[in-house]
Amino acid sequence: MAEVIKDEIIKQYQLHEKDTGSCEVQVALLTAKIAHLTDHLREHKKDFHSRRGLIAMTSKRRKLLDYMKKTELQKYNEIIKKLNLRR
Repeated sequence: MAEVIKDEIIKQYQLHEKDTGSCEVQVALLTAKIAHLTDHLREHKKDFHSRRGLIAMTSKRRKLLDYMKKTELQKYNEIIKKLNLRR
C-alpha cells in the first residue's frame, strides 16, 4: 500500500495526534488492503498465496470489529457506516 494513502487513512480515522494503532485505524487500513488485494485476485485467479493472506486479513478485521462491538458500540456503528461494510 502506498505510503501516501496509508497516511491519509490514518489521519482520517485517528482519535488523537499520534494515534496509529487504535481499532478504528486498524480496521480502516485493513479495509483498504483488502480492497486492493481483492482487485488483484480478480485479475490473478490462481494466486493462492495472496488469497490466503486475504483470508487472514478479513479474519483479523472481523476480530477487531467484534471487539469494538463489545466495548464501543457507537464507534462500531459509525465505522461500519463510514467504510460501507456489511454486518
